[in-house]
Amino acid sequence: MAGLVVSGTQVSYIGQDCREIPEHLGRDCGHFAKRLDLSFNLLRSLEGLSAFGSLEELILDNNLLGNDLVLPGLPRLHTLTLNKNITDLESLLDHLAEVTPALEYLSLLGNVACPNELISLEKDEEDYKRYRCFVLHKLPNLKFLDARKVTRKEREEALVRGSFMKVVKPKASSDHVEAPPEHPYTPLPSASRDLTNHRGVLGKCRYVYYGKNSEGNRFIRDDQL
Repeated sequence: MAGLVVSGTQVSYIGQDCREIPEHLGRDCGHFAKRLDLSFNLLRSLEGLSAFGSLEELILDNNLLGNDLVLPGLPRLHTLTLNKNITDLESLLDHLAEVTPALEYLSLLGNVACPNELISLEKDEEDYKRYRCFVLHKLPNLKFLDARKVTRKEREEALVRGSFMKVVKPKASSDHVEAPPEHPYTPLPSASRDLTNHRGVLGKCRYVYYGKNSEGNRFIRDDQL
């Protein structure tokens, strides 16, 4: 089969632009493969992976896997790389905790779910530390995360603070402009706002004119104010 490379228990099917795992790949190699490399494809689904029940290593880098990623139960899997795929961290970790109990090495580099300066200039080392703490809280048996060994200090911090390290995503901004209130503010008294209501408004004036001439024709000097 073109693109297929088999070396002992290692199976590689790289860069073949496949959108799903070929059925014949599982049929021919699933019963003996311990390491499967499916990187640089166009995978959107992992249906068919259940044929590889003895997998210990799985490489899925640079695919199109989304937040609805579903793995079959892989009790022997200890290494998983999902670089440049998913965005929703918590749902992935909960799923991995359920289906990959032996997982010790996990790599999520290049994902939005893995905050660092390579993905966004708004992220820094502190964001990455919080991410590691949260991952280790969810998967306490990990020995390596993103090619970096898990330290005893990180493990202890995850035990104490990990549940509080979840990053809350801000809501997407909207261009929608709120409608003005039904009764906009006005400095006029309420009785004078209605055009059909002609009630006068009382007030005080500092100047009173008692002359006989028309008020409109009189010029008032500043010293008379």
